[in-house]
Amino acid sequence: MIQISAKQPRDLLTFFVPVPEGWFDAMAPAASEDTDLRTAIANEMPVLRRHALSLVYSRADAEDLVQDCLEIALNKHASLRDHSRLRAWLFSILNNLFLMRLRAEKKLGTEIPVEEFADSLVASVPPADRDTARDLARAMGMLSVEHRQILLLINVEGYGYREVARILDIPVGTVMSRLARARQRLRALLEGETLRVVD
Repeated sequence: MIQISAKQPRDLLTFFVPVPEGWFDAMAPAASEDTDLRTAIANEMPVLRRHALSLVYSRADAEDLVQDCLEIALNKHASLRDHSRLRAWLFSILNNLFLMRLRAEKKLGTEIPVEEFADSLVASVPPADRDTARDLARAMGMLSVEHRQILLLINVEGYGYREVARILDIPVGTVMSRLARARQRLRALLEGETLRVVD
């Protein structure tokens, strides 16, 4: 029986076809890097779930949104050039999916289940804060999608203006003006002013 070492196929190939030095190493998949990235993506799931739930106000819809986001991320992980921007890249995918679903649902006339979300949020906070949590959830549900996204990314997720601009693919000035209008509108809603729902 002939024993073939791991290096022999390389040697045989280079004997018949000249191959540049380091070609095999460059063509081999970086298994550990790929595994590390997949693990990092999986570790972001709780943050993605929280953000998705805050966008769609339904646990089932949030899970579907996160699942679709993870599927795209795992299939297109090679397009992520800077691994330090993983979370922002995932938020960008999630927000784009959310907007696509929102457009599709708008055509069907589907409404956001704000009361269901408000009740589940209220159950997760201390009794003393339940009225405030319910009011906040209802007020957030009355905001436009753009205002809700900006508030969630900046105030809940802690991103800066430039990072939000990259995630949402809008200019920094637009982020700043939307944030100012969103805060003003949220404050007015929480203070009891009657405002119409903006799409």
